[in-house]
Amino acid sequence: MLDAVLNFLSNGLTHMSWVGMLVYMLVVTQLTIFTVTIYYHRCQTHRGVDLHPVVQHFFRFWGWLTTGMVTREWVAVHRKHHAKVETAEDPHSPQIYGIKKVFWDGVALYRDASEVKEDLEKYGRGTPDDWIERKLYTGHPYWGPALMLIVSFALFGVIGVAFWAVQMIWIPFWAAGFVNGIGHWWGYRNFESADTATNLIPWGFWIGGEELHNNHHAFPSSAKFALRKWEFDIGWAVICALRAVGLAKVLRVAPTLDVRPNVSLPDAETLKAVLTHRFQAMTDYYRGVIVPTLREEAAHAGESIKAVPRRMRRALADGGRWLDGEGHDRLQAVLAKRPTLRTVVDFRSRLAALMEQRGTDQALKGLQQWIHEAEQSGIRALQEFAAKLKGYAIAS
Repeated sequence: MLDAVLNFLSNGLTHMSWVGMLVYMLVVTQLTIFTVTIYYHRCQTHRGVDLHPVVQHFFRFWGWLTTGMVTREWVAVHRKHHAKVETAEDPHSPQIYGIKKVFWDGVALYRDASEVKEDLEKYGRGTPDDWIERKLYTGHPYWGPALMLIVSFALFGVIGVAFWAVQMIWIPFWAAGFVNGIGHWWGYRNFESADTATNLIPWGFWIGGEELHNNHHAFPSSAKFALRKWEFDIGWAVICALRAVGLAKVLRVAPTLDVRPNVSLPDAETLKAVLTHRFQAMTDYYRGVIVPTLREEAAHAGESIKAVPRRMRRALADGGRWLDGEGHDRLQAVLAKRPTLRTVVDFRSRLAALMEQRGTDQALKGLQQWIHEAEQSGIRALQEFAAKLKGYAIAS
């Protein structure tokens, strides 16, 4: 009898090898990641994909079992993050709380945000509210992890408790800490979006494609996060597999930008494309106008482009949005020595303001005037950008 008990504590019911247990851990943790990125994020929060009811309920159950998270709370917190990004009301911005706080204590920030009833009402609309949601998933969120603990112990014995612990910290670490923290602090940017979101790596396979965070912030409602030829989004691959067997319907993906040749005057199609791809336009402006101008003026002064501190170069890309008072003074000092650079920076500010105008007719006239002045500026890089910009169109 004692031997049987010890054997159960050591091996559980499965007597699985270490290789088998590692495969099990990989499968269950990735299922949890897919639950977050496909169901909570792309389906429920942003409505980029519609999942078959059976698939939706599987993800609801799996999320309850392995995380105890409530769909409505997760959706509300994330929608508020997008609505208030990088402001004092953002639930988890490293710009506000600092990278250490968000990375190591992101789960506490999430918990605090999920308890604000007004936000649940405002941002949590449209999430499941059926009997099982009210009575089980929302009514008893911790029953799921408790059941998972029992199952893990039964399957693997004492080591199953360790597996369960890993499962419980998987989302708090990778989502609440890594994506929300590092994903707004370090990485590369395809788009000069109005926040600090970055792509951590171009191959999003470990945390469901959430690695491509800058792409997501540029096009939040897109079900596909990979937007460059060299990028990979495993979450999108799973969605495509589900769609192939009739279990998912893609509702939205980021539109593709086209550039029409020989357009003499910006039209309504140009304006629509510029507004839709505003972050792409600002990225093109930085790379195609500001950087060449900075490099040319540095060369004339016998300097390297690195003579301008990296932080100042980044400020030229985003209009100095994240600089403090001292940083703004340093930026103005850089521009005072470089008149052409100051001119193209002023043009950037005007273009950014133009994209915020509400009236279509007014915005189109403003765009036409901006392009006309850019063409008359005598600055080659600016003229070339204007010629490209007026050909913008959304690919059919």
